[in-house]
Amino acid sequence: MTKYIIRRLLQTIPVLLGVTILVFSLMHLVPGDPAQIVAGEGASEQTVNNIRERLGLNESIPVQYGKFLTNALQGDLGSSVRSGRPVMDEIGSRFWVTVELAFYSTIVAVLLGLIAGIVSAVRHYTLTDTSIMVVALFGLSMPNFWFGLLLIQWFAIGNWMPEWLEFIKMRPSGWGDEWRQVILPVLTLGTGGAAIIARMTRSSMLEVIEQDYIRTARAKGVSERLVTYRHALKNALIPVVTVVGLEFGGFLGGAVLTETIFAINGMGRLTIDAIRTRDFPVVQGTVLVISVIFVLVNLLVDISYRFLNKRIDLN
Repeated sequence: MTKYIIRRLLQTIPVLLGVTILVFSLMHLVPGDPAQIVAGEGASEQTVNNIRERLGLNESIPVQYGKFLTNALQGDLGSSVRSGRPVMDEIGSRFWVTVELAFYSTIVAVLLGLIAGIVSAVRHYTLTDTSIMVVALFGLSMPNFWFGLLLIQWFAIGNWMPEWLEFIKMRPSGWGDEWRQVILPVLTLGTGGAAIIARMTRSSMLEVIEQDYIRTARAKGVSERLVTYRHALKNALIPVVTVVGLEFGGFLGGAVLTETIFAINGMGRLTIDAIRTRDFPVVQGTVLVISVIFVLVNLLVDISYRFLNKRIDLN
């Protein structure tokens, strides 16, 4: 197990290097002079030169990338062009807000998805199964921003909003004690993930239920509940866990629209504001941080396979 973890950690190094190359290329893939774009059309030549000097654009591309990589390894992602603050400080003030939003959305997606998938698999090819899959297909096809706007219309603007489901703007410091702030954004973000997990759980459960050891357990008189949750579900979780890991990473990146709709001061909104103001260092920093988290989450998912199924060979 230890050797496998070390090997997987080493395998993430080239992946992370590739991520840094792509993130670094963001500034140079934009048509035109990045310094001129940041300064604006009416900026003087002196202003453009100052920005070019600050961003290190006067040096060759390999030298720029080398400095970017060295500084990133030391936790230095440069300074914001807009505010002058270190990019890590800008991200640090928004980071946990987005992580909490993604975490809560993942919990909702897993709970709803597993329950729906298990019920659908146990009652496969019945009206219940068909109804759940139709709802899952609707949730999978529904854009998050559209569903979020509907929730705002129903619960925030409408006159029949329950008092316990108040729509309150999220504070930059996080959720705090106002747990009611979580409900609408989490439902918006977690619905699509729940649909994917439900479909994957159903498919995986149906495959496991047809195995010989499940029929043997039933023939020995084991209760249906025990067969479903102890034998079938445990062995069907591996592809589901993979999807959950991907969904969590997707929630981190996909929170951009949700945070914009609900005025949440997270990393997604920070990225949008940075793009609007042509703040390339902040855009690079947010994309890099989200990408690194996505890679690490998938590493944890791979390691968790052994705990779910001891028969999996990790060597």
